[in-house]
Amino acid sequence: MSVTTETMEVLEPATEQVLAELPRAGVEEADAAITRAKEAFPAWKTVAPADRAKLLRRLASAIEESAEELARLETRNVGKPIGDARGEVGMVVDVFNYYAGAPERLLGDTIPVADDLLVYTLREPYGVTGHIVPWNYPLQIGARTVAPALAAGNCCVLKPAEEAPLTTLRLGELVLEAGFPAGALNVVPGYGEEAGAALAGHPGIDHLAFTGSVEVGRSVAKAAGENTVPVTLELGGKSPNVVLADADLDAAAPTIVNSIIQNAGQTCSAGSRLLVEASVHDALVEGVADRFRAIKIGPGPEDPDLGPLISAQQRDGVQLHVEQGKSEARLVVGGDVARGDHLDGGFFYLPTLFDEVPRDAKIAQDEIFGPVLAVTPFRDLEHAVELANATRYGLIAAVWTSDLRTAHHLAREIRAGQVYINTYGAGGGVELPFGGVKHSGYGREKGFEALIAYTRTKTVAVKVAGA
Repeated sequence: MSVTTETMEVLEPATEQVLAELPRAGVEEADAAITRAKEAFPAWKTVAPADRAKLLRRLASAIEESAEELARLETRNVGKPIGDARGEVGMVVDVFNYYAGAPERLLGDTIPVADDLLVYTLREPYGVTGHIVPWNYPLQIGARTVAPALAAGNCCVLKPAEEAPLTTLRLGELVLEAGFPAGALNVVPGYGEEAGAALAGHPGIDHLAFTGSVEVGRSVAKAAGENTVPVTLELGGKSPNVVLADADLDAAAPTIVNSIIQNAGQTCSAGSRLLVEASVHDALVEGVADRFRAIKIGPGPEDPDLGPLISAQQRDGVQLHVEQGKSEARLVVGGDVARGDHLDGGFFYLPTLFDEVPRDAKIAQDEIFGPVLAVTPFRDLEHAVELANATRYGLIAAVWTSDLRTAHHLAREIRAGQVYINTYGAGGGVELPFGGVKHSGYGREKGFEALIAYTRTKTVAVKVAGA
């Protein structure tokens, strides 16, 4: 229930037209949502694990039944190709089914101490968890943080980005339709500096997950720290594809291209740097450039290779980075706003390839969040590792080589939360722990680690009389 009478507009990136007008939640709405979650928590945490599992499976089925509706809503709200959106909804179904298997398997331990002591641990939910998710993958990121929290017995308050709140609002409806108690999941659409800040600093929040920029992540962690609240931060990256001379270039090139144009490059795990051994540099750059030139650009419902950026602000930010890049490196392909009869009404940008990019260039260091790829050649393995680790980020990386010994060596030496060999996972499936090092954040989403992160351990020691 909204208290405010203020509204906010949600634009469609492909047309720049208003897609929806929603209540603009702020401090009061965030506080009310946290209160509802607190009121719901005592009953929800005591729901039998088997019954909690059934509800999560029922929700997964409801999402699957609404898959096309959700995919089309995500496509129009975010701008991504409809095929990608359908794949993401499928991943959301997988997320809830995966964590549906968790409540009955969330076990404690017994600890041998002495014959007259029975010591065991309990895994208990935190209480009310806050989830601040970005606009690039609102449904997917919302699901992958909310699902383990609900499975562990927490009640959730989800704050989607103001640019893309529509699918998470629909998720909130599906949660209720699946039979979850009111207050188990609360969705608060609003601006980050209002509803988001209120959520981050609220004393009623017991655990917080944030995905977004480094700068905002720091402020969120600082606000949560005032209440001594644990935080999971996923803050982006400048992820490299490292290609050695013995790699299969025909297999690598299409994956490298997809890793930077997926969601128009607006992906924290985008493969935005290409590090390639000097002897195969020219051949690979030519192959990637040819693929860039052939990319089909258009509105998401047409299922192009590349859709629009999320907003005029994002498009203008990409353009500033590209103009800077023109003074730092050699522009091979792209480098401007995409134009055409069917593109002039949206926030489209050409896939852009820079070559001979110095390691300290801004386009090699800054997370551009657009379809911009920076290529840097390397001499040998030591140089490759040096370049791969030469940014403040460490989210994911990929190594392309036919030598497994070399692959394992680089996997150990590259500082990243995930390293792929001869593939590029862009976060991988729900089973794979996902998160970064350095300025890419801390904590892990997905996998069993995410479930454990939404519980705290209580130790119980029982004196056994007469032992």
